[in-house]
Amino acid sequence: MKLASQHRIYACFFFFALMTGALMARLPDIQTHLGVSEGQLGLTMIGMSIGSLISLTLGAPIIERLGARTTAFFTVLGPALLLATVPWLDSAVAVFAVLLVTGLLSGALEINLNVQIDRLETQYGKRYMNTAHGFWSVGFFVTALAGASIRQSGLSAGLHLGLMALIICVIGGSIIAGMRSAPVPPNAHGDGKHRIAFPHWGLLPLCLIGFAAFLVEGAGIDWSAIYMRDVFDVEPFIGGMGLTLFAFFMAAMRLSADPVVSRFGARSVAVVLLGLASLGVVLVWLAPVAWVALAGFALMGIGCSAVYPLAVSAAAQRTDRPSAVNVAALGQVSFVVFFLAPPMLGFVAEHLGIRNSYLVCLPLLLAGLWASTFALPASRTRVPIGSTPEPLPPHG
Repeated sequence: MKLASQHRIYACFFFFALMTGALMARLPDIQTHLGVSEGQLGLTMIGMSIGSLISLTLGAPIIERLGARTTAFFTVLGPALLLATVPWLDSAVAVFAVLLVTGLLSGALEINLNVQIDRLETQYGKRYMNTAHGFWSVGFFVTALAGASIRQSGLSAGLHLGLMALIICVIGGSIIAGMRSAPVPPNAHGDGKHRIAFPHWGLLPLCLIGFAAFLVEGAGIDWSAIYMRDVFDVEPFIGGMGLTLFAFFMAAMRLSADPVVSRFGARSVAVVLLGLASLGVVLVWLAPVAWVALAGFALMGIGCSAVYPLAVSAAAQRTDRPSAVNVAALGQVSFVVFFLAPPMLGFVAEHLGIRNSYLVCLPLLLAGLWASTFALPASRTRVPIGSTPEPLPPHG
């Protein structure tokens, strides 16, 4: 199958999101099958989070040794096959174990695909990172919508996830088969001494940017429907529009952001986006009527869309450690916020009201906006390998 290198990576993001989104769509059925409460289901699902954090911490040198194609085979096809077994398991412990292994593979996928996209950007002097993450958003959005219809049709969770795994293994496997590792930039750090990915002070500003994006994403995805129900007592269709608008505008902006970044530069784009996200949070906090809140959720989706991919690019371009280590370290600390955001916001909502839970996002958004003014490169274009690059701004 003849595809450009970046298109193969887009497909990997899309197929991984397609399978994980299908699992999320069938969680009510899996909960019923296992006979567990919401709290017990949450503890079971945290297995994927634990696996991801372990992989993001320790996986970078293994991924570099295996190469892009082998890693992609394991991290795209492996989760599809593992998640297809979940509806057939009879205990929460077994599901936890499967999700733990899936998390190990998903963390490795995060490192591998982001590093490859960054190297392709350096090789060709073009922007691909936001589009790649946009395909993840599209995959998740498509499978969530399709999953609702499939559930309504009465198809069992086992057959649903099994068919998805089959499609991904056949089509995804043929696409991955033609993947080649992108060339390592000549200025890349490669001394082999950095085996464990931990963030350091130089990476802290980029971590603040990632924190802001993931906190807003968690607030938009997990709490928008409950907010609309509790604050405005709207019908279910209108209540679900908050999540729909958030996800749609997030995906649309990611898919269209690369030309914008090339024209205006990562720093300027991130400042504008985080400013829009801040405005969206304020609108949700103060919304007097439902349509104002919906506009706020749309702005939040736009605002957090390209921010994390821009931070990933900046982390990969640092030359103090191998790019895979810096990308893994950024992903590690950002994912902690993503996983902790829902219960933290829920705690605030329970004690101070759900409106005020959104206000919690504002200080971190402003911190991320401040960090964007110096931690992200101001240059408008990536410089191809073989050209004389402009020096990047100092980090940290």
